Amino acid sequence: MRVWLFAALREIAGSSSVEVPDAPDVHSLLETLVERFGNGFGRIMGSGTVVVNGRTAQRDQVLSSDDEVALLPPVSGGSCRDRPGPAGE
Repeated sequence: MRVWLFAALREIAGSSSVEVPDAPDVHSLLETLVERFGNGFGRIMGSGTVVVNGRTAQRDQVLSSDDEVALLPPVSGGSCRDRPGPAGE
């Protein structure tokens, strides 16, 4: 199964995608990747998002070998009112 990695996860793995032997569910997939890449990977994915076939997935979602999986680290940012408006308003 090909797993796409983004941002900090890509940096930890040293690649934008990795091959993973078939995993029965998202939780097992993440455990496999933590074993491969370490606890830092696990800490990030503790609050990251898993996307399977274009839809956000829960940790208990069943996987099949033809699924497309993407792992996204948490994203932070301010609200629109934290940003100045046009011309620095």
